[in-house]
Amino acid sequence: MIKEKLQYISQGNTKEEQEFNIYNALDAGVKWVQVRWKNASESELVELCEKARILCNEYQAICIINDHIQIAKEIEADGVHLGLNDDSILKARQILGANKIIGGTANTLEHVLQRVQESCDYIGLGPLRFTETKEKLSPILGFEGYQQLIEDLKARLIDIPMIYAIGGVRLEDIELLQQIGIYGVAVSGQITSQPSIANEFIKSFK
Repeated sequence: MIKEKLQYISQGNTKEEQEFNIYNALDAGVKWVQVRWKNASESELVELCEKARILCNEYQAICIINDHIQIAKEIEADGVHLGLNDDSILKARQILGANKIIGGTANTLEHVLQRVQESCDYIGLGPLRFTETKEKLSPILGFEGYQQLIEDLKARLIDIPMIYAIGGVRLEDIELLQQIGIYGVAVSGQITSQPSIANEFIKSFK
């Protein structure tokens, strides 16, 4: 059971920017970092992941890697987050083992049902609204989309999985998302630009 309800998805165009932003987020109280750097060379990405792992250890925070199962294994990260077009949850489980955190992206009810069947540990569902951090943005769900999806799961008598809202999530969204039945949130831009707000996010969860 993952207790942390706030996940910071790292941002930055260079290794130095990424490290700086990860450090600031951790220093502001974040206890879960997802290292995401899409346009990096493999060597620089490995270096960043290693550094992030060290920083997360110092702050007793969870460190997961976006997309790269093998890097997650090599640096002994806490897990991996996989998009719909990445390697399978099954492959990640075989490589990383039973005790690592494996999350999966979803955008539709069908995706969520797929992720439930795959037994991933949590689902990153979104986007809530438009966000510039993703180059190929999936259809926007909005609060109504989340509500409908939760209702559809209940109608199918499926236990609500651990769902994290992603994509343009703001501090003022937390109360409504929790009322809908969303477990937590993954935030990038707002914490990157204003690290101190991380503590407000954490306190806002009931």
